[in-house]
Amino acid sequence: MQKYRTHHCAELRKEDEDKSVVLSGWVNTRRDHGGVIFIDLRDRFGLTQVTFDPKISEEAWKMADEIRSEFVVRVEGKVALRPADMKNEKLETGEIEIEAEKIEILSRSKVPPFEVAEIEGVDKAKDVKEELRLEYRFVDLRRKKMQEMLRAKDLYFQTMRKYFQEKDFVEIQTPILANSSPEGARDFLIPSRLYPGKFYALPQAPQQFKQMLMVGGVDKYFQLAPCFRDEDPRMDRAYGEFYQLDMEMSFVEQEDVFDVMEPLFLELVEKFSDKKVVGLDENGRFKRISWKDALERYGSDKPDLRFDMEIEPITEMVSGCGFGVFADMATKGGVVHALKVEGGAKFSRKEIDELTEIAKGKGAKGLAYIVLKEEGELQSPIVKFLGDELAKKIVETVGAKVGDIIFFGADEWRIVCDALGVVRNECGLRLGLKDNTKAAFCWIVDFPMFSESEIEKGRIDFEHNPFSMPQGGLEALENKKPSEIFGYQYDVVCNGFEVTSGAIRNHEPETMYKAFEIAGYGKETVEARFGGMIKAFQYGAPPHGGCAIGVDRFFMVLNDEDSIRDIYAFPKDGKGKDLMMDSPAEVDETQLRDAHIKLRKVL
Repeated sequence: MQKYRTHHCAELRKEDEDKSVVLSGWVNTRRDHGGVIFIDLRDRFGLTQVTFDPKISEEAWKMADEIRSEFVVRVEGKVALRPADMKNEKLETGEIEIEAEKIEILSRSKVPPFEVAEIEGVDKAKDVKEELRLEYRFVDLRRKKMQEMLRAKDLYFQTMRKYFQEKDFVEIQTPILANSSPEGARDFLIPSRLYPGKFYALPQAPQQFKQMLMVGGVDKYFQLAPCFRDEDPRMDRAYGEFYQLDMEMSFVEQEDVFDVMEPLFLELVEKFSDKKVVGLDENGRFKRISWKDALERYGSDKPDLRFDMEIEPITEMVSGCGFGVFADMATKGGVVHALKVEGGAKFSRKEIDELTEIAKGKGAKGLAYIVLKEEGELQSPIVKFLGDELAKKIVETVGAKVGDIIFFGADEWRIVCDALGVVRNECGLRLGLKDNTKAAFCWIVDFPMFSESEIEKGRIDFEHNPFSMPQGGLEALENKKPSEIFGYQYDVVCNGFEVTSGAIRNHEPETMYKAFEIAGYGKETVEARFGGMIKAFQYGAPPHGGCAIGVDRFFMVLNDEDSIRDIYAFPKDGKGKDLMMDSPAEVDETQLRDAHIKLRKVL
């Protein structure tokens, strides 16, 4: 007989009656029913009830009187059938119990900072402050929900690995100590002890390495890759580190990548959620929306397509109208767009004010509106300036009816798109249109190659991936304005979240030099930072492309979690701190000297 267990805590059934068994685990609950003590013993597989009767073993019964929740114990005993009126049909082992003959306390526990056990299916810990759960994550992980999440995530990763292996992809691990690369976020820098004054960088993605693999003739590569980015955390972005399913293929075009990825997404939705995929094209493929159309129609390059609510351009219609805000913007080269919200007439003045503040957060100066009241009355302070005829024309153009509200944006094109986009998103939330039983996918394509940097205002930077092939190649880079150049770049969006990003790569050195030149990087800088890849491309580089699934974010979407931190075993908190390990932390002077670092106070 094994020392610690012959079975796990969800294994025994009525067919095991009279078997002598050994179980080990945590005390989930303890109940004293006037002479007989009951405990529910828990491991990651489930629960088994153990009874301590002094008539069977007085010694075990006395020791059971000492134990409390979260003690770790070892129990020996026999499997017995529960009385008919004490069976628990909600429990896999609910027809049996263990009549304890011996118990050993393997480890005692302090009183836990919060309750781990689910009582009658209620998870009391879900209402505990996140900071406390993260500080005591080793306790939090014992909860049923956390155990189920960890197991499901393991199967999720196995499914992706199997999918790519069956398609002849080779899993290859790329270096963690890499070089700094401009990929849209700040790098984590690692000082070199052996080379004073020089630094490694943790990879934001395995971008250069996977392209080198294509040059090396690997043809089809994938890995579950750790990525590191010094970005502010948010509900769908963990601080510092995350994983992506990285893939790359040689001798492919954009369509070939789409053909590989779409079936995988459909399989993952089917296996790891209760959602129904909606909104596919007639041929069963994902919708494809250009970046510009996505912003103009939905106000976002991550549109939530679970609900229909499109933005309408009305600039020409209001040009020269009596409402100065609209007319001036149309004259000055700005735009005026309208967003019809079905059923939005019920929004209170307070709610409209809240939506206005949300729009202002994206740069809007305000949020004009028209409410369609009963009997066709148009309620709005702007109707008297527009005039009845133009106001009715706008209503007809956007297809509004009684009970709806129309919101307006008037400003520069991007500000209007972004402002009405967040209003659309918030209205969808407030009106209950974000149906969590649905999964709505689309490809966003034709991204601009360049945009204004988010880190340094006024500087041109790469909008997407710096190693993407521009549409039109070198000729486009030489003859078009940066704002007019688009790339063979694409994202997959699901329910308003970007879950995959990829591109057909730039494998031509001269084209790469020119692309980086536009973004402010001279030839010497490119060779210093990407010399390895430039050199590789001079020795025969195949056309290649690929993408990466944000596996953590997509798993969050599949499980309708409120925060991506809920799907990690050991996440940082919302401020980037590890509360359990108390990091980041100071290091001693010797370590700093070894790394050739001298600290100075920041005033």
